[in-house]
Amino acid sequence: QIRGLGPITLSVRDPRPTLALLFEGLGMALARSYRSGGDEVLVASMGTGGAAAELHLAVQPDLPPARPGAGGVHHVAFRASDDDHLRWLDHLEALRIPNSGSVDRFYFRSLYFREPNGILFEIATDGPGFDVDEPLGTLGEELALPPFLEPRRADIEANLRPLA
Repeated sequence: QIRGLGPITLSVRDPRPTLALLFEGLGMALARSYRSGGDEVLVASMGTGGAAAELHLAVQPDLPPARPGAGGVHHVAFRASDDDHLRWLDHLEALRIPNSGSVDRFYFRSLYFREPNGILFEIATDGPGFDVDEPLGTLGEELALPPFLEPRRADIEANLRPLA
């Protein structure tokens, strides 16, 4: 069973505003720091920590502004229980952090907001789950799309490449 892919590393010019958001906004704590390739890397952790509960900030003061495109990551997602979803929304609002509001993705609910260096964060729920529209025993055997993408099914399928 895959339990995680290891920590996320974000490259930022100035870590201070991002750390403030991670600490005050997301309840993380500074776990440690280290050097990698000449960069200082600050490690923020959540819960009990460990690779699946860490966010690494590589401090790169000369970093050019990020641009979307090939090789870039669109956003970083954090997991939240279904019950905590609205509490996270209230928390972001109380901190006056601009956000998307609750977004229904059919398989889960999301909140999106940008951290001070411009990186897009998502807080996503577990439910209702990827088996909401197909049996768990055959999950992934066919292309399942949320209802809002069904009108684009032909275009989406035409652009898929075989996995094998």
